Amino acid sequence: MLDDLSNRLANRLGELRRARGWSLDQLADHSGISRATLSRMEKGDVSPTAETLGRLCAAYGLPMSRLLMMVEDSFDPRVPFERQPEWRDPETGFIRRSVSPPAAGLSGEVMEGHLPPDTKISYDTPPKPGQEHHLIVLDGALNLTVDGVTHALSGGDCLRYHLSGPTRFETSPDRGARYLLVLI
Repeated sequence: MLDDLSNRLANRLGELRRARGWSLDQLADHSGISRATLSRMEKGDVSPTAETLGRLCAAYGLPMSRLLMMVEDSFDPRVPFERQPEWRDPETGFIRRSVSPPAAGLSGEVMEGHLPPDTKISYDTPPKPGQEHHLIVLDGALNLTVDGVTHALSGGDCLRYHLSGPTRFETSPDRGARYLLVLI
């Protein structure tokens, strides 16, 4: 059984598809995700992976953080640690915590990512092309490929870029990474 956040996410995914007037087959064509998987996600039978959410967000033209904000209960200017939504990719163990979630009237947001050792996550299409990103590695090491260029990053490094093509996050077999990602 999925938790409450996952159930709200499943419901929101169905709402987004229906709002566009798309069938499951049409969404499968737009996202590259099988119809059966989409159906199971919308029913709340399975939790989507980071890559799957990335594909869905690209199909809908919205950043993952916006999608996750749509399933949050409320907005508060102060975001105490215990109210920062956290999501775990069931396939890779990737943990994404929304430190400063998106909100109406604010352009930026901040998320913290934890990638375990030997993890690879690829996003074929940016959900919001041209969005400004600032990624700061807090601990560990991360290879981040942006538009075909791989950047080897370690603790304290910052990579600034505009998201315009595919990205790939990769950690080595012996070392994971913890980072902040500022989206503007």
